[in-house]
Amino acid sequence: MIASTLLSLTVAATVVIGSKMDVEGQVLGELFAQTIEATGEATVERRFALGGTAIVFAALDSGAIDLFPEYSGTLAHVVLKDPAVTAFDELKRRTEAKGYLVGAGLGFNNTYGFGLTRTTAKRLGVTTISQLRSVTTLRAGFSPEFFAGDFGWPAVQRRYGLTAAARPMDHVVAYAAMNEGAIDVTDVYTTDAIIAQQDLVVLEDDLAVFARYEGLALARSNFAERFPKSWAALQRLGGTLTDAKMIELNGRAQLKREPISTIARDVLTAMNGGTAAQTTAPETTRSKLSRLTMEHLLLVLSGLVLSILVGVPLGLLAARRRRLRQLVMGLTGVLQTIPSIALLCLLMPVFGVGAGSALAALFLYGLLPIVRGVVTGLESIDPALLEMAEVLGLSPLHKLKTIEFPLASVAILNGIQLSAVTNVGTATIAALIGAGGYGSLIITGLSLNDLRLVLLGAVPSAVMALAVNAALDALTRRLVPRGLR
Repeated sequence: MIASTLLSLTVAATVVIGSKMDVEGQVLGELFAQTIEATGEATVERRFALGGTAIVFAALDSGAIDLFPEYSGTLAHVVLKDPAVTAFDELKRRTEAKGYLVGAGLGFNNTYGFGLTRTTAKRLGVTTISQLRSVTTLRAGFSPEFFAGDFGWPAVQRRYGLTAAARPMDHVVAYAAMNEGAIDVTDVYTTDAIIAQQDLVVLEDDLAVFARYEGLALARSNFAERFPKSWAALQRLGGTLTDAKMIELNGRAQLKREPISTIARDVLTAMNGGTAAQTTAPETTRSKLSRLTMEHLLLVLSGLVLSILVGVPLGLLAARRRRLRQLVMGLTGVLQTIPSIALLCLLMPVFGVGAGSALAALFLYGLLPIVRGVVTGLESIDPALLEMAEVLGLSPLHKLKTIEFPLASVAILNGIQLSAVTNVGTATIAALIGAGGYGSLIITGLSLNDLRLVLLGAVPSAVMALAVNAALDALTRRLVPRGLR
């Protein structure tokens, strides 16, 4: 009896694997997932394409995920803040002293490089980064982490003395901009399959600025204790992937559009001597869309309900007390000006990575239209009607229910409608912190440069916005008398 209970608890255990937005991270995440599933020790929940390094580390620290693919160079710069640490054993020891568990190095080195089109490289006459010093009109576009991180563009500027006009941009956008001639150079990952596909030239890092970035698994400190078989299986992946092999796997995902589940299965099949690993069947497109629709709708409706519950009383208070109006309208207005990704980052330390922070952001973004609708509606009422209500001796609550709210209902419902429709679109950004919804497809599509996936997330989101708008229009017609519309 005890043994069966323990077995059921073990089977019910779940490992949550995250990844950054890049293709390679998702391929490695799937490889880790199938490796763990093959042990039979736990089921696996995949939360890929979460965002940049800061978001994924926050997810790991908060317990929202259990492990994710990372790189030795990132550990040296981000965790240890000591780029001088290059020996793997020392890196592992010091990182684990910080409270993380470091897996065996996978074998490949995906470091940074400066990439140019072959035409641009010939025009500028450069083969090394040092030679870029002589290019006075150099235009650069770098990924945000490389642009701001001390290991990236700032380090290159210091070491090489470059003064290019540089700006941050997403990797996919940077490649397109380079092909169109809008920029001359961008940072590349050296195992990126696009380098060969677009015939790019990677300049020699002749002053050795870029550290070694060997792939590995980074886990919570108690992972090996909780899942010993899974951790042991992940260690057996050590040294199995060469640079050339990783380029091939990335190319299958990014260029050939093969499912990452198939790519990971093929790797494990080859490792197991031709025996396919037993893994969970991949989710169908229909079932994924159905699941993401429910996640997206739940986020939007939950945020809207919270905004209504707080926004309507707040609007009433602002309309009643003119001294508070400027403060209330000012604060709710300021919230609208905060970029969504910045607001999510501000909320994560409080609400964690996932639906909690996303819901809090949607609630805050939804306040202004509702508060403004209540204030506008109440202030538009003819003062004579309010005076008449007082003459009749109506209590403030009775007056609010029978006169003020009915007469202000159009403006209030319009505010709610605007809040709901806006949040349908805003909710897509929630996928960056693992909250799900249609944004998961959009972000994955962007990382894979797959327009089909982007549209698969964007079109249903637009349809949902139209449906929500139509539903609230119908509700307004049903609740508001014709003469007040």
